[in-house]
Amino acid sequence: MMLVASSLTRVSRKVSAKHCQQTLLAFFLAAFTISCDEKHQSQNVESRPKRFQTVTINNIEPRRDVAGEIIDAHGGCLQLFDGRFYLYGTAFGTNESSLALNCPFRVYSSPDLERWTYEGELLKDQPRGVSYTRPCVVFNPHTHKYVLWYNWFPKLWNGQTAVATSDTPVGPFTIVNPNVLVFWSRPGDTNIFGSCPGDGSLFVDDDGTGYYIYTSMGDGYAVRVEHLKPDYLGPSGETSNILAKGAEAPVLFRRNNLYYALCGPLCPDCPEGSMVQVFTSTSPLGPFTARSNINRRSENGAPIISAQQTWVARIPTSEGQAFVWMGDRWESRPDGVKGHDSQFWSAPLKFSPDGDILPIENIGRWDITWAWGD
Repeated sequence: MMLVASSLTRVSRKVSAKHCQQTLLAFFLAAFTISCDEKHQSQNVESRPKRFQTVTINNIEPRRDVAGEIIDAHGGCLQLFDGRFYLYGTAFGTNESSLALNCPFRVYSSPDLERWTYEGELLKDQPRGVSYTRPCVVFNPHTHKYVLWYNWFPKLWNGQTAVATSDTPVGPFTIVNPNVLVFWSRPGDTNIFGSCPGDGSLFVDDDGTGYYIYTSMGDGYAVRVEHLKPDYLGPSGETSNILAKGAEAPVLFRRNNLYYALCGPLCPDCPEGSMVQVFTSTSPLGPFTARSNINRRSENGAPIISAQQTWVARIPTSEGQAFVWMGDRWESRPDGVKGHDSQFWSAPLKFSPDGDILPIENIGRWDITWAWGD
């Protein structure tokens, strides 16, 4: 990576988001964006001259940080804030199950998707519980706060959704609400506030509106989308209909004027991997239409990739917008340590003319060329 870009990212990590936006006007920024927040300063780069940088994504060997340690961050998301990439996830260490006690959330950062630095644990004063899963962080352009949503279990199977905030992408994040009430009632619904919320992730639309897509374990593992308040700290009261039941690991993203919701069947620590069902809509709250299953072999119905979905990263590149599917490869560790399970990052997803997603390709190594400000 260029020295100017890496110097900028080291500085911008330590200042507030508002100050970063002012500082970035005087510096050159990466145009490579993996973020749910399209209003963030680092994404407004189309008017800048472009230079190109090619990096190799390696799915064959475990990813390591600059200290040589295997990266331990699972079930989270990959974002870019102020010119630096951040990988969030649960650290399992030497535990044997994803339901191990009090596994912390971790964050790693990188200037180029190849050199990763361990930045520490996310939560300040983390309550004791059985399991902590699915951390997702976005930047709120209204409050200039970084917002973390996650799922945790004070006891099995009493799932709760919690929200925390920070002034920086690496935290520490202060818990605002350890039990956010999601699944508001709709006409015809028999439940008010779904019980036992499970997996979830955040999405920020072009206009800065926030949404949370999640699984309600108490409602047959039903997947819904919640419209959030402007501060992203809770639901606004608007929710979608049920997209699917018996599902988990949902994500939501936008391509052009079409919204994509992806989820898969229940797959706790499954080494064989999980299917990925695609739904689309012209609105983030639906109604959604079932489309393709992008991780299923046509000849025998087995998963193409032995991984469970965790995230879809949106990446502007030299050839236009790209979308990279990410999945956790359970029981893939070379040494039997669960914290060393690897992740699969797909080559950019391919779309049919009518907007369907073509099946994921099993590619061990692939290159991506991204543009950054000259």
